[in-house]
Amino acid sequence: MDLGLVVTTLGRVEPLERLLESLHGQLEAGDRLVIVAQERAPEIEALASAHRGPDLAITVTTSERGASLGRNSGVAHLGTGDFLLLFPNDTTWFPAGSIASLRQRADDMDAGALTVIDENGPKFTLPAPDTPLDRWNVWSVIEMGLVMRRSVFDELGGFDAGIGTGAQTPWQAGEGTDLLLRLLARRPDLAARFRWLPDDVTVGGVADARGLSTSERRRKLRAYGRGLGRLVMRHPYPWWWRSAFVGGGLAFGLRHRATNAVADGWWVFLGRAEGALGRTIGTARAAVSR
Repeated sequence: MDLGLVVTTLGRVEPLERLLESLHGQLEAGDRLVIVAQERAPEIEALASAHRGPDLAITVTTSERGASLGRNSGVAHLGTGDFLLLFPNDTTWFPAGSIASLRQRADDMDAGALTVIDENGPKFTLPAPDTPLDRWNVWSVIEMGLVMRRSVFDELGGFDAGIGTGAQTPWQAGEGTDLLLRLLARRPDLAARFRWLPDDVTVGGVADARGLSTSERRRKLRAYGRGLGRLVMRHPYPWWWRSAFVGGGLAFGLRHRATNAVADGWWVFLGRAEGALGRTIGTARAAVSR
């Protein structure tokens, strides 16, 4: 199974170089990497040119803003073939041996998830192998940990470009979860054999709040909260759970004290409430601008 890696970037050259360096010696001749440069395209092309080689086929393209739109565009530029898709961020990288471990388990995989680690450890603990995907454990998968066969991705219509980081709507998160909830609804057979990969198959990342000021961090938390609050309203969750999800945002800072302040929970709650109501209070802003 050839791998198709799609990365959307706002032009973060230095972290993107780390990702490219981590891929040398791990990819094979049939694998492809597409970088969608939504800013600083000439610099991204120069970086790609410095890393292209027999073991690293790189295509650089562009799109309008929005991570979901960029990923969809990147998949379209992979060329022909039913690739096994991965969607690393421009700030992530693949530890040595991780792609070989993935490839060993990829032959009959339609959709699955791998562990995402950052400086604080795993972002989520994945369910046990052979656990079917359902509307509760779907929250354990984030975009950079998603693995999906291209034919399945195309059948589902790809990511919803109207949601996710950088989208032209207030709903700035949840695109990966939305994709998998659509998989649950349309292809329950694939959900039943969803592959939770073992913890030696990982992708490295950075903490969500890394490098952000207090105001930037809270802006991002609120914007992400809006997207997730909208998500739980557009999919079949019970009302009691929706209410608990929104209210639970207040405890976010307590649950993530290693990277957030206790008061950050207010901004998560506010964003989730906006999403649940389907309207914003004041001017909605994108989750990130750099």
